[in-house]
Amino acid sequence: MKLVVFEDIQAAANFFPISLSRPVFELRCGMFNLAEKITKRLSAEPSAYLVRDYLVATFKRRAGSAAVNDLAAVKNDTVLMVNGQVKAASLKVAADGPSEIGMKGDQVVYCRLAGNDTAKIDAAKVGIETLPLVDGHNVAVKQVEAEFFNYSWDIMLESPHEIAHDFKMVGKSGIEGTVEQPNAIRGSKDDVYIAPGAKIHPMVVIDASAGPVYLSEDVEVHPFTRIEGPAFVGRKSLLLGAKLREGCSIGPVCRVGGEVEESIMHAYSNKYHDGFLGHAYVGEWVNLGALTTNSDLKNDYSTVEVMLNGQKIDTGSNKVGSIIGDHTKTSIATLFNTGSIIGAMGLLMGTGEPLPKAIPSFAWFINGVVTKGFGRKALYKTAETATSRRKMPWTQDDLDLWEKIFEITKEERDVAVAKGRKQMVRR
Repeated sequence: MKLVVFEDIQAAANFFPISLSRPVFELRCGMFNLAEKITKRLSAEPSAYLVRDYLVATFKRRAGSAAVNDLAAVKNDTVLMVNGQVKAASLKVAADGPSEIGMKGDQVVYCRLAGNDTAKIDAAKVGIETLPLVDGHNVAVKQVEAEFFNYSWDIMLESPHEIAHDFKMVGKSGIEGTVEQPNAIRGSKDDVYIAPGAKIHPMVVIDASAGPVYLSEDVEVHPFTRIEGPAFVGRKSLLLGAKLREGCSIGPVCRVGGEVEESIMHAYSNKYHDGFLGHAYVGEWVNLGALTTNSDLKNDYSTVEVMLNGQKIDTGSNKVGSIIGDHTKTSIATLFNTGSIIGAMGLLMGTGEPLPKAIPSFAWFINGVVTKGFGRKALYKTAETATSRRKMPWTQDDLDLWEKIFEITKEERDVAVAKGRKQMVRR
């Protein structure tokens, strides 16, 4: 059986701004991303991925040996295509069997092709349709039970539960790194794993009484840090006197200080200083200045509404902080309101008051208004500087990706900039 993980192109915008620069199935939840959860559920590594066309060049760098938007290699075997938005724990499909498409309502859960049907995959449709069409349309369709992540905050809210699930699935516990004394581990030591190369300084508290704690290879934890489970910290990340409250999933090579609660951070992002980050989803290469803080609960405890792609959406939860896209930087004392959607590649200056709940990508938020600032080339220069500090290249493919994202986000940004100009005239 050949496994193909695809993203529902029509639904990808529901995960903006985090999904602007990556396939939806690369979003982190718990200890793994969504595609990794599917592969572990099915005990099969993907032979191919199907993504939006403009993501192909940069995603290929992370796809390993799997093909990207090329199905030539999977036509001579049974092929199982799985929607990368599906919650892996709810996925119930046999690797072998007759050709069929499994649907939950009007969403494709999986498409299994067997026998002669594998030769009928129309690879020309990749990137145009949700999944490749089959000549003759002779594949049976059935309704199946499955659950989907529909928005980025859905993933964030489920992440604490997923950390506990993933910890149990991985099956590792114990101390293989270095733990200096004095330290305190609360709860069962069976619920703690400290990987080889990890360094835990003195005066650190690891509290696994309410959930497991997994510290990956080469993590470093400085004194006066408290880590409450369930928690996951990715390789080479640094915790600097942090209050890591329950439910945090920190990706690799991040620097985290201050208070963080039930939040997800992708790779290479920094929250080095004091400030509160709660029920947030933070992309890659984000830098949060000292005392940057978000609210994650309304004063009346009602459910949080967000503005996403120009539409007001009720999240159905009373705990949603901020969603922050890749490469965005904040100044000291930046304040985010409850349910803020902050675009990618932005530069934001604090005002002493909560910022608007929706700020578009490539925005320069200066003196309380959205402007074009010094333009996107200056933002690219900052991004190149940031990546070089971590020995990561900034390539022509990266530039092409962000130029496309600039086009995709143009309409929302133009509206915000025009509004900002009117605000400045009235002052």
